[in-house]
Amino acid sequence: MKQTSTQKFYLGLFIIISTIVLIIALYFIGNRQNLFGKTFKINAVFNNVNGLQLGNNVRYSGINVGTVKKIEMVNDTTICVEMIVENKFLNHLKKNAVAAIGSDGLVGSMVINIVPNHKEAPNLIPGDTIKSYSKISTNDMLETLNATNENAAILTSDLLKITSAINQGKGTLGMLIKDPELASNLQHTVLNLKIASNDAAKTIKEIKQIVEAINYEESIASTLLSDSISANKIKSIITNLNKSSVEINKVVTNLNSTITTMKDGKGAINYLLTDTLLVKNIDSTMLNIKKGSVKLNEDLEALKHNFLLRGYFRKLEKEKEKAAKKNAPN
Repeated sequence: MKQTSTQKFYLGLFIIISTIVLIIALYFIGNRQNLFGKTFKINAVFNNVNGLQLGNNVRYSGINVGTVKKIEMVNDTTICVEMIVENKFLNHLKKNAVAAIGSDGLVGSMVINIVPNHKEAPNLIPGDTIKSYSKISTNDMLETLNATNENAAILTSDLLKITSAINQGKGTLGMLIKDPELASNLQHTVLNLKIASNDAAKTIKEIKQIVEAINYEESIASTLLSDSISANKIKSIITNLNKSSVEINKVVTNLNSTITTMKDGKGAINYLLTDTLLVKNIDSTMLNIKKGSVKLNEDLEALKHNFLLRGYFRKLEKEKEKAAKKNAPN
């Protein structure tokens, strides 16, 4: 059957239109895959590509700059993704940029988002491998939520046990809530602690005023607190005074014994003793010596209780106790 000229015309028109559509489709596909423009390659390494496919878009700051060229699995935990990017974006990409796999909308295809870093860094060189960031997958999130739900159930059960025990008045917290007398005692204790704290603060303030009132340039306290040589001298003086007090007591005792003997005896000494004026003078002298001894003992006792020298006398007493224990018979 011969074709008419009309049929031939329509056949030729169909072929021409089909060719034009094919060329346009190839152009758009090639343009999408950057087949006709100048591009360069960069790489990124991921642990999970989350369904990324060849031809998916590569975006930089939200702008489509290239496509995914190759996806290669290096090992069981490493996947290398090769991307082709248009040359005009080469001056804008830095070595410290970070690549992350995301979704194009809620149900869209996967894309690679390249996020710039605000720190200064040199420009990318074709073939460089940039840092990557792997997002948590849906399965990981579901597993985490499942573990969280289990922990929440256990926590709720434990909290229910605790609150039940508290409501029943068990434990310290339950007693505090249920027992008004215990709560009142606790309140009084806190009040007493507050009062004690205020008193301690006042005492510290008074001690501070006393310390600030000391003239550290001219007073004896300055010498005792800062000059170790003077402090040692004062310790030596106090030791000598203590020894002198003991010796004076012995002398007074001996004098009393001697005078008694002289009064009961005969001879020239007895004659001297019978002189009332002389006896009165001697008695007055003895009385003055006794008073001086008592006064000296009182001064030494006062020095023992002085807050600056109290530690020294305690040290002497401890040394005497150690010596007594050492010399004591076993």
